[in-house]
Amino acid sequence: MHVVLDGGVVLYVGRTGNLRDRLRQHLTGNRDSSVLHQQVGAELDRRGPVATAADIADWLGGREVRWQETDNPEGTKEALLLALKPRFNRQLPKPR
Repeated sequence: MHVVLDGGVVLYVGRTGNLRDRLRQHLTGNRDSSVLHQQVGAELDRRGPVATAADIADWLGGREVRWQETDNPEGTKEALLLALKPRFNRQLPKPR
């Protein structure tokens, strides 16, 4: 699982089987390839002209990525989403 941070604030929580490929999708994909790419693009669009893929990649490239291997990636992701409510995750789980 991985998190994207800006100044120590968690912006996005994700999980994947292949971190390298997923980060590549976030950085070089298009808005259909990654929720994070789409959400960052929408945020940048609100600030000015429509953001290009290069604008999005540049913004993301200035953020920090951390990852952790876990035996329960779905449960860990859910716990982090509930606790942190990252702004670039589209759907947050319902508290139990």
